[in-house]
Amino acid sequence: MRHEETEFVGGPLDGRVLEVMVGMTGQPPRAYSVPVPGAAGEPGVTYVYHRQPGTSRRTRWVFVYDPEGKRPPGPRWPWSKRP
Repeated sequence: MRHEETEFVGGPLDGRVLEVMVGMTGQPPRAYSVPVPGAAGEPGVTYVYHRQPGTSRRTRWVFVYDPEGKRPPGPRWPWSKRP
C-alpha cells in the first residue's frame, strides 16, 4: 500500500507529520481516528481528525482535530432514500 506524509493540526497530534495510508484514488481517508488506551482500568479515548486540503507546500492534505469526535456522514448514493 502507498503512504503519504500528512500534517495534523490541533489536538494531541498538533504539528506532527505522519505517514497515512492512501486509497486507490491517492487520497487519505476523510476521517482519521487515533485510539488511545486508558491507563490502569480507565476507558480509552478516541481522537477524530478530518481531512482538508493542505494550504502549505509541506503536505498535500491536512488533518484537523475535531473536539466533538463526530465522524462525517457516509456517501449519499442516488438510489438511497433521502431523510
